[in-house]
Amino acid sequence: MDKTIFIYSDGACSGNPGPGGWAAVIIFPENRVLELGGGERPSTNNRMEMLGAIEALGAVRHRPEPVKLYTDSGLLINGINGWIHGWKRNGWQTAAGKPVVNQDLWERLDSLVQARKGRLTWGHVKGHAGHELNERCDVIAVAFSKGVKISLYDGPAVGCGYSLLEPEAGHLREPAPRQKSSSPSRSRSKAGGYYLSFVGGSVERHITWPQCQARVHGVSGAKFKKVSSTGEEQEVLKQWGAV
Repeated sequence: MDKTIFIYSDGACSGNPGPGGWAAVIIFPENRVLELGGGERPSTNNRMEMLGAIEALGAVRHRPEPVKLYTDSGLLINGINGWIHGWKRNGWQTAAGKPVVNQDLWERLDSLVQARKGRLTWGHVKGHAGHELNERCDVIAVAFSKGVKISLYDGPAVGCGYSLLEPEAGHLREPAPRQKSSSPSRSRSKAGGYYLSFVGGSVERHITWPQCQARVHGVSGAKFKKVSSTGEEQEVLKQWGAV
């Protein structure tokens, strides 16, 4: 059994700057899922991306297991893995001699990272590429940025309503040979299956992720999942209470 805690985080802003929202989904080794979300007004996209990771790491700060955190923010990945070391040496100034933007959040994040003593790794997932956990974080973050009420899940993994699989190569931004990469739509076609959406008590089926995303994006209480067979569809609909 994998003893790693997996975290997916995201941020959104309705205008930049503007009302912001952050989100995180935490998957615990005991097969429990916890969704987190919040907002800040005014804010920026980068602040919300950072705050999603900060709040999630804070929620597991007393857990001893290793953590893997996925984000679609290149700034967050590059900042915490590289740039921050120079910023601290320079008294929180950039190489150009300017104050580091969002120093308060970088300091909070750095403290949480240091406290894990090497038990934290980062993954860079593509945004809006159809990975269900990244998309769920986006739905939560957008809802908070718009002030839309949304239910946050806290319960068994089997009832969360979406796949908990880690991102595959087609969803990651890690370097890969060009000839092996493919567009998200091509990856979905090769893998087969289709998407279900559940909005306002009504279920619809979608051949592609963008079609499904257009229906659930920013909608409070919306559920979505990719399935590969009618049997799997029925199981999902039972979990949702749609049959």
